[in-house]
Amino acid sequence: MANAKPLEGKITIVTGASRGIGRAIALRLARDGATIVLAARTAEDLSKVAAEIKAGGGAATCVAMDLRNADAPAALVKAAIDAHGAIDIVVNNAGATKRGDFFELTDADFLDGFALKFFGAVRLTRAAWPYLKARRGSVLSIIGIGGRTPGAEFAIGGSVNGACLSFAKALADIGIRDGVQVNAINPGRIRTGRFQKMVEAQAAREGISLEAAMQEIIGKASIARVGEPEDVANLAAFVLSPESRFLQGALIDLDGGQTKTV
Repeated sequence: MANAKPLEGKITIVTGASRGIGRAIALRLARDGATIVLAARTAEDLSKVAAEIKAGGGAATCVAMDLRNADAPAALVKAAIDAHGAIDIVVNNAGATKRGDFFELTDADFLDGFALKFFGAVRLTRAAWPYLKARRGSVLSIIGIGGRTPGAEFAIGGSVNGACLSFAKALADIGIRDGVQVNAINPGRIRTGRFQKMVEAQAAREGISLEAAMQEIIGKASIARVGEPEDVANLAAFVLSPESRFLQGALIDLDGGQTKTV
């Protein structure tokens, strides 16, 4: 009989877990039996997610820290080991980058974009790797389609995402040697708080309703609908399940058909 909880006993770090996609992934993996180590900057928001997990019968530990700090990823790994004694899964989800006119974006904006999403993931994965190797674990990075199809307003995000995609492929090769599964998901338009702000900004800029702005965004992207955080969480749950162990180095676009290139 199939295991009702395919991730039973798996110690799982999820970064950017306080809201949006990270929160949805944490909740879904907890339902699948994983013990979740929640990481983000705001302790209060993390505690709310932990409460949801525990209310559903799951287990969660909160670690509030800013992964842009060079020593934070190693501290997160130590906290996970101190609390649970092992690490089976790392979900690199933390990271937001500034949009805007390229000529108005500063060096500091670019450096900040790389500090969290790229270097945070690199440092966390490096620190967790010995434990993942020992348990034949998995790394899953939530990156974004901007790494494949950059845009003028997304110069930072596209650059960061492109670097993350390359890093995932390189790491997957090391994973073959060490028995660690490495894959990535590239979400497209997902209904998060950040996306809602983009809709509101477009509505205000054009003097139209939120619904009209939403339809404009959907039409421009040429997609059937906007995705939900749970769409990403459902795919993450499959990628991290025993059934998908043959996946290695996969960069999976989850964007409702927005990416048109081969």
